[in-house]
Amino acid sequence: MSKKKSTAVPVVMTQRPLKKRIMDNWQLYAMLAVPVLLTVVYKYIPMYGIQIAFRDYKASRGFTGSEWVGLEWFLRFFSAPTFWRMIKNTVLLSLFSLLWSFPIPIILALLLNQMRFQRFKRVTQTVLYAPHFISTMVICGMIRIFLSPSGGLINLIAGTSIDFLTESSAFRTIYIASGIWQDAGWGIIIYMATLANIDTSLYEAAKVDGASLFQRIRHIDIPGLTSIMVLNLIMSAGSLMNVGFEKVWLLQTDLNKATSDVISVYVYQQGIENAKYSYSTAVGLFNTVINIILLLLVNRMAGRISDETSFI
Repeated sequence: MSKKKSTAVPVVMTQRPLKKRIMDNWQLYAMLAVPVLLTVVYKYIPMYGIQIAFRDYKASRGFTGSEWVGLEWFLRFFSAPTFWRMIKNTVLLSLFSLLWSFPIPIILALLLNQMRFQRFKRVTQTVLYAPHFISTMVICGMIRIFLSPSGGLINLIAGTSIDFLTESSAFRTIYIASGIWQDAGWGIIIYMATLANIDTSLYEAAKVDGASLFQRIRHIDIPGLTSIMVLNLIMSAGSLMNVGFEKVWLLQTDLNKATSDVISVYVYQQGIENAKYSYSTAVGLFNTVINIILLLLVNRMAGRISDETSFI
């Protein structure tokens, strides 16, 4: 028997004109217009001022009227006596903060997800979330009280009278530990929401197969968190050089500058206190470029490892 030729006609997908799509969904586009406008006004238009990093900026002459000096301010920053100390402190504070603060919310979320006493679970979540909603200034005030050499909680427990904020060797530990205390709860919210979306039938099937608690965490929970973990890692790497200015500024003393002197504080001192606008802009631009490079590198590495990236 001869085979009959297929007479099926291929379906051609035609895309509607852009004007028609906008008119059909004008409510969504109207809602989108507000954040887009705010982003353009507050994020993109100020980029015009980046040019003062390459000029000897004078407010009386404006942007275009100021003398063009090229890379002079960048070279001055690279030759500054404290350049390598600031780079080292910024990188170490960010890197250690990432290494310690990244896994802790994941571990806590996995533990909370296994709790069956709902009241205790809610109380624990509230206690962990609360510090995130306290301002950095208040947190730093509490840190100074806890670490006070006269009557501070830590010194009372240890039976000592050490002023920890004047110890350079203690600054990184104080900064990282307080950051974990303040921000771990917010990370827990993200990971708990992800765990809540995992199909419960997977747990039931694992129990039927005799999987232990740790096996269920290893083969169900952790794979379910992989995507959000990679995304958070990429976003954290993109701000690796952006050590929180406010906390460092509030905890910094003349005696701990050996480990607390970071780029963000230096930019504030040069730009606001010393009115060196071009120089501080150049330093800030250098910091931003390094962050972009790190973001691209980590994004590429994460894409090769898990096929998860923040953008194409």
